[in-house]
Amino acid sequence: MSEQNQINVNYLHSIVLQEYENISIQKIDLTLYNSVSKLIGNLKSQEYDGHEAKIKTALVGMLTELTSSLLKTRLEKAILNNTDHSALLDEEKYILNSQEEMIERKEVILSGILNGKAKLLESIVQNNKTKLIAVRFLEEVEEISGADAKKYGPFKPEDIATLPYENAQNLISKNSAVKIHWENQ
Repeated sequence: MSEQNQINVNYLHSIVLQEYENISIQKIDLTLYNSVSKLIGNLKSQEYDGHEAKIKTALVGMLTELTSSLLKTRLEKAILNNTDHSALLDEEKYILNSQEEMIERKEVILSGILNGKAKLLESIVQNNKTKLIAVRFLEEVEEISGADAKKYGPFKPEDIATLPYENAQNLISKNSAVKIHWENQ
């Protein structure tokens, strides 16, 4: 099923239904999410008028809902049942890895607190404050002094910059900027 034209709403619906009906995580095609993504991207790139446009919109909506339900169900099974994760797809494992990292971080902080390692905690906090985050500016922002004591800016709308986490979060909370993710396309 690696070709996008081999996936359709009925096929996706049957996978979602099968996942709902079973307690364990079902083995599914490794390229399912990629195939759905290509199909939705292809549909969205096509221009239609009238009834065809409404059908396309409805089809994209159904694919979106089915895929969201499938992902949510599979992740809930993995978390709640603590079952064998070998049937998970790589995209699902990527999501679960962040949860494992959060647990590890919590243990490091708790250990630092309970073992009197104040210097470790200070180091972690400082590293987090100065960790660089990519943002896109939504409005003009004057020069700012970063949490790392460096100067940044000034910025115009649509400028992109990497800023210390603390400064980026401050700008995001004021709706002056949005976080962006650098990913290979």
